[in-house]
Amino acid sequence: MNSFRHRHAVLSALAVLITAVGCSSADDDASAAVPSPDAKVTELCRNLDKALPAKVDGENRDDPEPASELTAGWGGVAIILRCGVTRPPKMTDPRVADGADPDAVPGGVNGVDWLMERQGDGAHRFTTANREAYVEVSVTGGRDSTGVLIDLAPAVKEAIPEGIAS
Repeated sequence: MNSFRHRHAVLSALAVLITAVGCSSADDDASAAVPSPDAKVTELCRNLDKALPAKVDGENRDDPEPASELTAGWGGVAIILRCGVTRPPKMTDPRVADGADPDAVPGGVNGVDWLMERQGDGAHRFTTANREAYVEVSVTGGRDSTGVLIDLAPAVKEAIPEGIAS
């Protein structure tokens, strides 16, 4: 997992991949599958839920259905967070660590390491790395994700300690 740290060249690639001009989907109803982590991770996720900001990248908090302390949202479907997800397969893929996968890039934003995966519909999925729980953030296509990660970093750092998720 240390390959996710201090990869300045990869972080530049991350910024290029996620920067785009877009619009909000604030009127759309959102739903999100609720993860089923163990008790320790569930407690970390509850702490994260309490630390999350009311606004992310200019969007008001608008949690998805079904209501859960393990999920959060801002701007309808624009930004969806799920805490306690399983480790994404690409997180251990050596091609990603070497920068050889065009659809998955490791990087860090404000002290939080992330795996960025570009989805087929133009959306991006970010999953925390080097934390005791995996936190996934999905951002709709056509939206600059940089502000999302910047706004979420303080809450993640406060609630999810550094370490390796089980």
